[in-house]
Amino acid sequence: MPDDSRIKIAPSILAADFARLGEETAAAAAGGADYIHVDVMDGVFVPPITLGAQMIAAIKPHAAHVPLVVHMMVSAPERHVASMAAAGGDIIVVHAEAGGDPGGTLAAIRGSGARPGLAVKPDTPVEMIEPLLDGLAIALVMTVNPGYGGQPYMREVEGKITRLRSRIDARGLEVMLEVDGGINDETAARAARAGARILVAGTGVYGRAEPVAERIAALRRIAESALEPE
Repeated sequence: MPDDSRIKIAPSILAADFARLGEETAAAAAGGADYIHVDVMDGVFVPPITLGAQMIAAIKPHAAHVPLVVHMMVSAPERHVASMAAAGGDIIVVHAEAGGDPGGTLAAIRGSGARPGLAVKPDTPVEMIEPLLDGLAIALVMTVNPGYGGQPYMREVEGKITRLRSRIDARGLEVMLEVDGGINDETAARAARAGARILVAGTGVYGRAEPVAERIAALRRIAESALEPE
């Protein structure tokens, strides 16, 4: 079973300085990040276009020992699994709403040597991914509508996080429950109380007055305090 006594922080480089991505990735890795979160968007599944396999390969050496989680907000993600794994994606997360054969895509991720994850948008029932939980590294519940960084956290999604937490625990699955969107000093505790154990944070880590390491430690401390018995 995953260690649910410690919150894991995954800085999202979508909020980093794109002119200094190598440095920004290294700062997160050295600063205590548990994962580096990389958003891949194709301009079809979501409006923006962002990083691809070449950029992932470029930042991989700067991540040191920290796994890269590649969040595929793309249509037909099965077309890109091999290239993302070859570029250095350690965990590849695809969306249940992307169409095609999610089970086949997850099998392709495993076959590539990466570990699979499955994500749902805020308005997608978590029941959609329950049959596919076995063997996942990450189940990701979006707490904003995917696409643009800096959006406010959607509190109404917390019930879905709690439901998925209960299903994972009841089945004794080794799946880390992750949330992505609007995580900051005010929302980290709420997400943890709802059941999340990996918090993706973009503007909550990058572009702040404090060093990246301090921001990672602060978010972890706030979230873990919410799990302490009263």
